[in-house]
Amino acid sequence: MNAEKFDAIIIGTGQSGKPLAQALGRAGWKTAVIERRYVGGTCINFGCTPTKSMVASARVAYLARRAADYGVHAAGEVQVDMAEVYRRKQRIVEQFRNGATQGLQRTPNVDLIFGEGGFVDAKTVRVAVSAGGERLLSADKIVINTGGRPAIPPIPGLNGVPWLDSSSIMELSSLPAHLVVLGGGYIGLEFSQMFRRFGARVTVIARDDRLLLREDPDVAAEVEKIISDEGVEVVKSANIVRVEGRLGAQVLVETPRGPRQVEGTHVLVAVGRVPNSDRLNLAAAGIATDKLGFIAVNGRLETSVAGVYAIGDVKGGPAFTHISYDDYRILRTNWLDGGNATIAGRLVPNTMFIDPQLATVGLNETEAKRRGLNHRVAKLPMASVARAIEMSETRGFMKAIVDADTNQILGCTVLGIEGGELMAMIQIAMIGKLPYTALKDAIFAHPTLAESLNNLFATI
Repeated sequence: MNAEKFDAIIIGTGQSGKPLAQALGRAGWKTAVIERRYVGGTCINFGCTPTKSMVASARVAYLARRAADYGVHAAGEVQVDMAEVYRRKQRIVEQFRNGATQGLQRTPNVDLIFGEGGFVDAKTVRVAVSAGGERLLSADKIVINTGGRPAIPPIPGLNGVPWLDSSSIMELSSLPAHLVVLGGGYIGLEFSQMFRRFGARVTVIARDDRLLLREDPDVAAEVEKIISDEGVEVVKSANIVRVEGRLGAQVLVETPRGPRQVEGTHVLVAVGRVPNSDRLNLAAAGIATDKLGFIAVNGRLETSVAGVYAIGDVKGGPAFTHISYDDYRILRTNWLDGGNATIAGRLVPNTMFIDPQLATVGLNETEAKRRGLNHRVAKLPMASVARAIEMSETRGFMKAIVDADTNQILGCTVLGIEGGELMAMIQIAMIGKLPYTALKDAIFAHPTLAESLNNLFATI
């Protein structure tokens, strides 16, 4: 079979592969895009879009139960119809997915191929086409954008129960009576609070002695308090011994207080993600990975093989849609604009969509101490924010880290209502290299959450 010649081949259509294909196609590059299943990657199909759609439904249920706090009295008990929640989520996913698919199909010079691709050599990819048959493609530039999938740990007995992962749990059309969540990280906590608000009993089993190990201890403690106050049970320092399935699922754990058995009806496995690199036949091209399968890249996103690049979650590092999109911008800048962009020094913002949101960018207090930096800490409880009080949303706090010598903002953590938006304001100041005093003395409209930055930085 003779290989079809392209200027570029992109394997995967996540949040960097799709815009890259469109940019290349519009620039006149003959581009092949290979997608195994759904256009849009994890974010549209299994991550951001569906989870945040369901988080929104859960928040409405939460607010409905709190209506009396605002002087509003609704008759009867709040009822959540999981089938309707699922259908709403699915409509939004399909709207985004169809739009992304049609956008690629309409882009000139782009050939969207549904099928599974694997390397023949460093410049050739074989595609098992979903509709049948094979295609052999070649290009001098090949980009891997295959993302990741939920990690499934080797827990004894797990395969004997109908466990869920972060994708399959969103396909449920009925509410679990008791959801047992294995993992105390970002994904597990979002689903824990969400399903508790839908009405399920929820137990989180965390291996470590606190949640969210990458966050400051006071942040992790406040997050635990927030979800615990809503009725989520948290079991920490728990080593999972095995899972059994007689009626529902029984999770047996060892804790500092001795053995314990947690009885649940459903088990969610939320212990991280692994890269979708194992089915690409990377060895045929000589592409190096780390021990977990993440593809090694340099600052310009090139792999160990010249002309082959990896973007998005498959390369490891921060697994965020916005980082994946920035990977696209780096390649676009370098290939189409003659630039010299790299991943060095880029800020990595993150928002976890528990309620209230937990948002971070730059250094936290723990990291500043670890580096031995001369720093100061600004901290303000949300209970001291006028707008939060008016909204009866006073849980959490804001914290910023400032260089004591230069007054530059090094990072922040916002655990509070619209935390992601407040974090972004501080991030913009960091991008502009504004001293913290610029925010402390700025005039913000009253009453807004933004004006809390005056009082936050006044605590230094």
